[in-house]
Amino acid sequence: MADPIDVAPGVRVPASALEMRSVRASGPGGQNVNKVASRVELLVDLAAIEGLDEGARRRLDALTANRRDAEGRLRVTAQESRDRSRNLETARQKVARLVERALVPPRPRRPTRPSRASREARLSEKRRLADTKRRRGAAHPED
Repeated sequence: MADPIDVAPGVRVPASALEMRSVRASGPGGQNVNKVASRVELLVDLAAIEGLDEGARRRLDALTANRRDAEGRLRVTAQESRDRSRNLETARQKVARLVERALVPPRPRRPTRPSRASREARLSEKRRLADTKRRRGAAHPED
């Protein structure tokens, strides 16, 4: 568990920022599931991640907002395997993927105008719905 997670050149999660817990996994597994703690919970101190610029740090905060514990650490779990070491590796890969996603800045939005055809289609649909609603009213005696 003493290994840091290298995400990209210059970006890594130091070993001091990681804390691992093993708990019993849910689901199938026979009697083994009642005896062996194979599910891995990996807690990551996000402030200790090295090499993130301010934008990437904000994106990482947004990506991990629903996955934090009471102290603000990222909580990643893995129980896909019956082997604790494989689950630990899976959890470390999940952390690396989250940090990689935070490194990619979003594409800037280019404001565009609606085309003439789309404006006309919107207005014709609006007129059609207005006519439908107008015909729903009570019948007038002069009709």
